[in-house]
Amino acid sequence: MLFENRFPTEWKLNPDLPPEYSVKIVRLPDGISSWYLVNEYLKLRKQVFVDRLEWPLFYAEEVEFEQYDSLDTTYVICLKGNEVVGGARLRRADHFSGHGSLQYSYMIRDACLGHLPGLPDNLCDELPPSDAQTWELTRMIVNGPRALTEHVLEEVNQFLLQQEATSCLFLGSPAFLRMARKLSWPARPLGPVCGNADGRFQVVEVPVRSVATAVRPGTPQAQKHRLPVA
Repeated sequence: MLFENRFPTEWKLNPDLPPEYSVKIVRLPDGISSWYLVNEYLKLRKQVFVDRLEWPLFYAEEVEFEQYDSLDTTYVICLKGNEVVGGARLRRADHFSGHGSLQYSYMIRDACLGHLPGLPDNLCDELPPSDAQTWELTRMIVNGPRALTEHVLEEVNQFLLQQEATSCLFLGSPAFLRMARKLSWPARPLGPVCGNADGRFQVVEVPVRSVATAVRPGTPQAQKHRLPVA
C-alpha cells in the first residue's frame, strides 16, 4: 500500500494562517503536563459529534471517548491562543487494546474485520495492515480557517516522519481526497465511498513525505520545520 516518492518535497507555509493558531502533538509519557488539552479536545468531540451531528457515540458527562482513546494514542491539538479549537487522533497500526478473544487495533481495520457494528465492513478492498510503519488519523475536527486544516496535515506528516512511518490512513469525507491532492499529496482511496445514517465517508491512504521541509514565500532556502511535541 505504499507509493513511489514521485511528488513535491517542499511545503509553502500558508501566509493566510493567522499567527494566533498553533498545532501541538500530545502523547504520553512526555506530554503528561499537557494532557488537559486532550480532555478539552474530547469535550469538543462531544459537542460536535454527539450534540450537533447526533452521532450515536459513547460519552460520559462532557467528553466523547471510546476504546481507541487509550494511553498509547497520540493526539493532535489545534489551538487558537490557549483555546482548543480542533484536533485529531493518531494510532499506530500495530497497537492493540483490550483483553480476551476480541482485541481492538485501530478503527479502519476493526471495521473491516466486522468488529464495529456502526461501520460497514467493506471500507477497504483488502484488509489494512497492522505494522509499525502505518498510522491512522481519525476524529478530526478543525474550527478555523482552511489554512489551519492544511497546517494540521503538515504537522501530522512531520510527526510521522519523525516516527519513521511510511503511510497514514484517513477515514473521513470524500472531500478529503480532493483536499489532499490539492496539497500535492498523491492520496489514493483504499475502498469505495460508503455511508450510514451519519453520512458518507471513505478510507484514503497518504504517504509520509520522505523529505519534509517548509519554504516561506520569498526566501531562497528551505528551513527545517520543527514540530512541538508535548
